[in-house]
Amino acid sequence: MTNERTVPLLPCASIDDIETFYGVLGFHTTYKQRKPNACVGVQREDLHLQFFEIPGFDPEQSYGSCLVITADIEGLHRAFAAGMRAAYGKVLVSGTPRMTRPRARKNADGLGGFSVIDPGGNWIRVFRDAAAPMPAATPAGRLAKALANAVVQADSRGSVGQAVRILDSALARPHADDDPVEQVEVLVYRAELAMVLHDPQTAAEMLTRARSVTLTDDESARAASAYDNAAELAAALR
Repeated sequence: MTNERTVPLLPCASIDDIETFYGVLGFHTTYKQRKPNACVGVQREDLHLQFFEIPGFDPEQSYGSCLVITADIEGLHRAFAAGMRAAYGKVLVSGTPRMTRPRARKNADGLGGFSVIDPGGNWIRVFRDAAAPMPAATPAGRLAKALANAVVQADSRGSVGQAVRILDSALARPHADDDPVEQVEVLVYRAELAMVLHDPQTAAEMLTRARSVTLTDDESARAASAYDNAAELAAALR
């Protein structure tokens, strides 16, 4: 047989909250019912998701998750981010719901990915199609390796505290040959994790440190993505 399709069915506390949030991300509702069981289906192009409501459900305790494979993680992330800015005035980086940024995943053979954590606490994990062209590799020094390990802990496993410990340990022992671009990337990611932990003071401190790193023109170009993230985080802090 061909043309089979699998649609994830995920739990939530409120199908209304789910419908509103996914509407922000550019989805439209394909199906909704209240009785005998409350459920809702949403669709964005070829991406289909369905949800069922559980009274008293705690999103913080959710194990709901699914994978989304696409050739254009950056384009999908930009579209989701634009929807968030239009609805909320910023990209949501802390609390539930929220969204991480596209990053290479050490535990996924280096494939880039990001996650959307929706109002039901479900992790919608977006990964680059392995058959799609891969971006050029960047230098991997001491700080880059620490960053890669931290991304596995926080963005993949949700272990934000462990990711913080990895980054704080790396930042506490600077080396003379550290790549300044990697330093900026680590500081900005540490700021993002501080916001996830509702620690705006540390987030602001890390962003200030990132801005104080001296870069050449070439290094500034390499750090452009990190600075874009820093600007988003700074806007969310205001």
